[in-house]
Amino acid sequence: MRLPEILSLLRVARPPAPYGARTLARCYSIEDVARRARRRLPLGSRAYLESGAEDEYTLRRNRAAFDALEFLPLQPRDVTDVDTSTTVLGRRIPLPIALSPVGGPRMFHHEGELAVARAARHAGIPYGISTLATTAVEDVAAQTDTPLWFQLYLWGDRGKTREAIARAKAAGFSALLFSVDTTVRSKREREKRAGLELPVPDLPLATLLEGALHPGWAWHFLTSDTVSFPNTGPPDQRSLETISAMFDGSTRWEDLDWIRELWDGPILAKGVIRPEEAVRAADHGLDGVIVSNHGGRQLNHLPATIDMLPRIVDAAGDRLEILMDSGFRRGSDIAAALALGARAVLVGRAHLYGLAAAGEAGVRHCIDILAEELRMTMRLCGARNIDDLDPRLIRRTKPSTRSCPPA
Repeated sequence: MRLPEILSLLRVARPPAPYGARTLARCYSIEDVARRARRRLPLGSRAYLESGAEDEYTLRRNRAAFDALEFLPLQPRDVTDVDTSTTVLGRRIPLPIALSPVGGPRMFHHEGELAVARAARHAGIPYGISTLATTAVEDVAAQTDTPLWFQLYLWGDRGKTREAIARAKAAGFSALLFSVDTTVRSKREREKRAGLELPVPDLPLATLLEGALHPGWAWHFLTSDTVSFPNTGPPDQRSLETISAMFDGSTRWEDLDWIRELWDGPILAKGVIRPEEAVRAADHGLDGVIVSNHGGRQLNHLPATIDMLPRIVDAAGDRLEILMDSGFRRGSDIAAALALGARAVLVGRAHLYGLAAAGEAGVRHCIDILAEELRMTMRLCGARNIDDLDPRLIRRTKPSTRSCPPA
């Protein structure tokens, strides 16, 4: 008999949510929420949420590049009414924000993707689900009527890829995000030091023992269903070898032609960092690209995505929709990316801090923080709508010797 069944017989109630509305109200920034999340999570979960590849240069560079941008506002202008809505992949959304796909959210909160999907529904914004999601695509789709995007890792066994695409399509997902930057998995030293060895879904014993110092997290983790990756196949076929086969190095551009035959909705290449890659994506008939360095989690010593964005926008012209992720912590970061040509942005860690801190309420709070900061930045820049955000508003400063502080 599993622990949840034993506790149900004993009529033991779960503890209340770790942080209530009053505590969230005192979190004025994403970093405030992040501090709450760090207090609640054990070492292994924190390492997975915050780590980058190797010595984490790219992770630091993403933030330093935003710090090297300055605004040149157009003043004075009547900004009584500000419209933050935009159209992404043919759908009008109230904010130029999507919640980025990240594997393993139930390592941060027992409701995982279900809580995030409800928060996305409340905000009316898209939500991307990873191949390594810890909730089945069918269950996530039942939580929201906002756009759902499926982020695809390519198996060496293309039959499993076909099955994953078919499930996402049947569940009503509207777009496919094909990851081109994860043909093999990187070396993440902070995770290794914490004893975490993904893609194994189980947390190490040290993390579980440390749960005694984080009783709210530990209770929910131990009394919830075992963390697994239900979109990788039937339960009796999931194994370390099956999941590792996603990262066998066999992904090629030619695979996009085959995937297009399986998927009749929009397809975006995720992980584009070079202008010529955007051109190639357009040549293969894709609908867009996501300028991304995987949040600093894959190849180390990549350039910051905000630095590469203008070149990719220039190369793609009007052939593609350009989205961007990696490094967003402020609404002003989002405004800068839109001014430099992004149609919208995807936020990963910024919403997962909210999930870790307070579940659905925490994700909603983080979306609200970013939305309010974006509106404020637009007003102060003299931008009445998203189209008013353009390169004239941005000045790039020279990088300083302190541009990459320690992680």
